[in-house]
Amino acid sequence: MTIDPDSFRSVLGRFASGITVVTTRDGDQRDLGMTVSAFCSVSLKPPLVQVCIDHEASLHAALLQNERYAVSILADDQEALSRRFSAADSTRRFDGIGYRRGESGMVLLDDALAHLECRIVARHDAGDHTLFIGEVESAMARGAQPLLYYRGGYAQLER
Repeated sequence: MTIDPDSFRSVLGRFASGITVVTTRDGDQRDLGMTVSAFCSVSLKPPLVQVCIDHEASLHAALLQNERYAVSILADDQEALSRRFSAADSTRRFDGIGYRRGESGMVLLDDALAHLECRIVARHDAGDHTLFIGEVESAMARGAQPLLYYRGGYAQLER
């Protein structure tokens, strides 16, 4: 027995997740980035994380070619960046926003809650997505609150 896609989406919507923007470069060294909520830690030794990217996403082909990606974990005041990097038009996502380049050359968004720079060590097909496992080579965090996604909308953590 298989659950129907609408029910599956509804159930998974009950799981609150952080919001990230994953960045890499394509074969022509153009910056690419997209909003990703399917991000998690995999291992402490070695330090591994994964991002899960739809085969149809603009970032997918570049991650198949490139060996590196960066993750900017968004802070609670960065909803506009999340929306910008999830919009259909991917050609102007970096225009007019603040960022710097990490040691790997990947884009790290200004004022993010945290950054990770990763070297891809494994790729695994999983249905209509690919899991990109990255070994974390550099990481930093600052004191702020995370931007969350819950039941189809943005939320903030209250403490």
